[in-house]
Amino acid sequence: MEPQRSPLLEVKGNIEVKRPLVKAPSRLPLPGSRFKRGPDQMEDALEPEKKRTRGLGTAPKIATSRPRAPALTTVPQTQGQTAAPKVPKKTGPRCSTAIATVLKNQKPGPAAVPAQKPGTAAPPMLGGKKPSKRPAWDLKGQLCDLTAELKCYRERTQTLDQENQQLRDQLREAQQQATVLGAERRTLEGELARVQAQAEQGQQELGNLSARVLELEERLGTQESLVQELQKEQLGLQEERRGLATRLEEQERRLQTSEAALSGSQAEVASLRQETVAQAALLAERGERLHGLEMERRRLHNQLQELKGNIRVFCRVRPVLPGEPTPSPGFLLFPSGPGGPSDLPTRLSLSRSDERRGTLSGAPAPPTRHDFSFDRVFPPGSGQDEVFEEIAMLVQSALDGYPVCIFAYGQTGSGKTFTMEGGPGGDPQVEGLIPRALRHLFSIAQELGGQGWTYSFVASYVEIYNETVRDLLATGTRKGQGGECEIRRAGPGSEELTVTNARYVPVSCEKEVEALLHLARQNRAVARTAQNERSSRSHSVFQLQISGEHAARGLQCGAPLSLVDLAGSERLDPGLALGPGERERLRETQAINSSLSTLGLVIMALSNKESHVPYRNSKLTYLLQNSLGGSAKMLMFVNISPLEENVSESLNSLRFASKVNQCVIGTAQANRK
Repeated sequence: MEPQRSPLLEVKGNIEVKRPLVKAPSRLPLPGSRFKRGPDQMEDALEPEKKRTRGLGTAPKIATSRPRAPALTTVPQTQGQTAAPKVPKKTGPRCSTAIATVLKNQKPGPAAVPAQKPGTAAPPMLGGKKPSKRPAWDLKGQLCDLTAELKCYRERTQTLDQENQQLRDQLREAQQQATVLGAERRTLEGELARVQAQAEQGQQELGNLSARVLELEERLGTQESLVQELQKEQLGLQEERRGLATRLEEQERRLQTSEAALSGSQAEVASLRQETVAQAALLAERGERLHGLEMERRRLHNQLQELKGNIRVFCRVRPVLPGEPTPSPGFLLFPSGPGGPSDLPTRLSLSRSDERRGTLSGAPAPPTRHDFSFDRVFPPGSGQDEVFEEIAMLVQSALDGYPVCIFAYGQTGSGKTFTMEGGPGGDPQVEGLIPRALRHLFSIAQELGGQGWTYSFVASYVEIYNETVRDLLATGTRKGQGGECEIRRAGPGSEELTVTNARYVPVSCEKEVEALLHLARQNRAVARTAQNERSSRSHSVFQLQISGEHAARGLQCGAPLSLVDLAGSERLDPGLALGPGERERLRETQAINSSLSTLGLVIMALSNKESHVPYRNSKLTYLLQNSLGGSAKMLMFVNISPLEENVSESLNSLRFASKVNQCVIGTAQANRK
């Protein structure tokens, strides 16, 4: 059998099990709450009860894990309910009397009373009186007291929970009311801000109106002063009106006299109008006649140029420069024409002595003379003005709508650049063909403006160096960038050629042309060669696109004028030792000679009326395609040196020019619309 536990230990175990029931249900600091106790305080409250229990005797200590006696058990409690312990019945009056005495005399232990906060009421006592202290053996009485006290605490807890719930409801209502009041406050603040803004705006408008009132008052004062002045002026005008009335009467009398004279004048005006109509008809007739004469002039001018040849070759011999050896007297001769010395020179005779040849007697062979004939030969004493005078009419053909191409050919140092661009220093006497040609075109265009023609000019200047096109008018970071320039058609189906990424500058006066020539002279590729200290190593092409229009007659014309300074034409010396610099010059010379050979092939193909003309074999001929064809007029200057040391290169240049001079291309046609 399981041993029975002592009733005192059972009661003590029940009290220890029920301890958590005295814990406060809520930790919220509610106003008016009178009970709040922690676990430590509860332990302190139960400490006297433990002492009293230990004083009952020397009962053996029992482990808490030992099963309890069935005589006294505990049942789990819910809120508002208390499970009464079952106490086994004991027989005998002594036990009943002892238990009754204990219940009567036992006082509630401090463990059952929670700690009170200052200002809170003490828990109510059973029966309205403080129970007397029960003896230690009266366990049932003590249990009843504890049960009653627990019931009181539970009722108090329920009351506090209700108060707590009410306070929470009040807090929730207060929070809702605070939210509503906050929204209303924000609304009122927005309304206040709006009213303040309106007030500020009203103040600003008031200030503006005040300033306006002051301004109007000032204007009113000014107007009043003006009214006074006008009144004075009115008085003066009234006096003047009376004077004018008198003059009006006099004028009316004179008017009558004038009307009589007007009648006679009207008859005279009628006769003058008839005469004006007749003069206008005569002027129109003369205008038509003048236009016809202009067209006839252009036709005859073109016919004259065709009679001279659509491909013409001029030869120019540069003078001997200071420091150069004087040639022998019979080295260069300029034979007279059929008309004698009065004729313009057209022939050139060059003598060459070959030391490798000799006679049987051992004497040197006589010099070999080479005779050449061209359209015009300019001796060393010819000036720039004389040279331009010969080509002025050809340049004017560009205004009439005919493509014109003029290029200078010859070896390095023969005077090609001097012929085309002129000398340094800006001396008008040594100006080249390019500035003279543009000045001539501007002058003729101004004269034709009186006949209803208007012209526009667009200039471009490029160089072809080692088969690469470079823009000589480029500025800034684009200087020397030839890879960006390519020759392309102006548009689908168009025959006009253009250079991409090149500058096309409208020009209308000589100053603009001079600026372009100066910029191009700085950008052009030059190098030192055996023949010249500063030699042009590229072909420079100056093109002027001319567009003319006669608005009254609906006529349009356009043509390019190309002025080309070719690079020096020297043959390669196969025995020359080449260093790094000479290799670069060699590549340049090869590219130059290749393009010049292509130029000769193109001219020969045009002369022979071949179906295929190799324009695309060289960038030079491809760019000048529209200026070399059958509808163009072409002039070549062959420049030679007067020095005997350059006789081989001079002969090569003269022979090439003679071949070109023998070519005949078709009749040129104007580009008119």
